[in-house]
Amino acid sequence: MIIDIHNHPDWLDLDVHGVLANMDEYHIDVTWLLSLEGPQDEYDQHAHRAFLPLAGEGVISVLPQVLRYREFAPDRFVAGYCPDPRRSEALDLMEVAVEVHKVRVCGELKLRMMYDNPDALRLFRYCGEKGLPVIVHIDYEISSGARYPRPNYWYGGGVEALERAVAACPETIFFGHGPGFWATISGDDRHLTEYYPQGEVVPGGKLPQMMRELPNLYCDFSGGSGHNGITRDPAFGKDFLLEFQDRVCYARDLFDNRQREALESLDLPAEVLEKLYSGNAMRLVPLEV
Repeated sequence: MIIDIHNHPDWLDLDVHGVLANMDEYHIDVTWLLSLEGPQDEYDQHAHRAFLPLAGEGVISVLPQVLRYREFAPDRFVAGYCPDPRRSEALDLMEVAVEVHKVRVCGELKLRMMYDNPDALRLFRYCGEKGLPVIVHIDYEISSGARYPRPNYWYGGGVEALERAVAACPETIFFGHGPGFWATISGDDRHLTEYYPQGEVVPGGKLPQMMRELPNLYCDFSGGSGHNGITRDPAFGKDFLLEFQDRVCYARDLFDNRQREALESLDLPAEVLEKLYSGNAMRLVPLEV
């Protein structure tokens, strides 16, 4: 079985039929389908263009889209949702999503805020009580060379803020995701200036350190960032997956097959691949029969 723990509805020009066809093409049994909500001016305009048109202001991908996909194919999708914790009604929205709409994952959180602020911690602790893993996107403040609409697109306050949040919520499972997360696999400062650093990994990276010190931190192996983090130095990537085989999950955030090709190229034991592809995900979010 293969579970993709990170994708979105109406993303990259695919509707529900296109997503299901893509899952079938790449033998993916189940996808955790995530919302992506927040003020429009906090998102790179390229992200807006990647999603299919959506009526309404201030959001990109919303819970009703996720629920529509799950209703269409309930055995293929697990519903995920995360409100903006800065909203006064955020906890109420999350409670309704869990209790009424049976949302089972909190994500994706991708906002220009420090992820250890009190409002975020309140939401994270609720998710821990309810057994929902939380998926967060991290990016550092890397200059785009422009001034408007924004000079850069930072999210989460870096792994330093994430580290504080994970430590403050020991009962909550967190999945790190994004360039600012995976680039810190290397013990240098290139994550401050490059989204996808290439070449040999320098020992002493913040990501391996956090993984060893924080048992409730997991890795979302999705997108170009997850792929780059593991494949830029294949020997290091293989060792990383072996060491943390119980806390890494297969994920795409795209609709290609690069993640699976990378995993298959590393000559990992079959029992490790089973954990990465589905075992770890099903332990956290068991599939409903």
